[in-house]
Amino acid sequence: MHMSDSLLSPAIGAAMCAVSLATNVYAVKKIKEDGFCADKIPLIGATGAFVFAAQMLNFTIPATGSSGHIIGGILLAAIIGCFPALLAISAVLAVQCLFFADGGLLALGCNIFNMGVIPCLFVYPLVFKPLVKNGMTFKNITLASIASAVASLQIGAFCVVLETQLSGITALPFSTFLSLMQPIHFAIGIAEGIITATILCFVYVYSRRPVIAFATLAIFAGCFLSPLASTYPDGLEWSIEKTMEKTSIN
Repeated sequence: MHMSDSLLSPAIGAAMCAVSLATNVYAVKKIKEDGFCADKIPLIGATGAFVFAAQMLNFTIPATGSSGHIIGGILLAAIIGCFPALLAISAVLAVQCLFFADGGLLALGCNIFNMGVIPCLFVYPLVFKPLVKNGMTFKNITLASIASAVASLQIGAFCVVLETQLSGITALPFSTFLSLMQPIHFAIGIAEGIITATILCFVYVYSRRPVIAFATLAIFAGCFLSPLASTYPDGLEWSIEKTMEKTSIN
């Protein structure tokens, strides 16, 4: 769901960069107020590395010709807390932008907001935490992970459409674009929820050394799963293509 610079006007891109910067500054302030423990740094690094690797691995959405990848915001928030999670995913997105041309500098603020601020600062405290308040059981983790991932993807997909529409530099009709973005990202959200639940259940139930577990997962994903990544366009690219097809036909 990485937006590209071509979808955004300078005004919207700059405004969203300011919003995302402000939320990251706020996250740093909250971490300091809460008494950040330096012992968490290895875990933050390991989980961030895993999300970086996992975001590069697209999985096919059956019968659609599209693919998706996990966002990782809910996973990070559940492991290291919502504010460290926002900083970690912001760093991941910045590295992808600067070194892998995934997104762009103008779109970086939108991508951090859509894939970081929404899941970490809104969905995690409002959806995930209430669903696991009675304990981190297999049932609660699974329900919370799927519900949170779907909510994050649905809100994030809507924001992508809204930011594109407000920019006004593309010929993508709002209603058509939205009608394609929401269902494909609902399917991606279900997949991410299942993946998130599987990892969280393993970490909370079986793993006593989460740093080693996530570092191993990151290496395994980057070295062995990358050749299996789907070559289909991701949900955003697929939605743009289908929207343009429908527009040209009409």
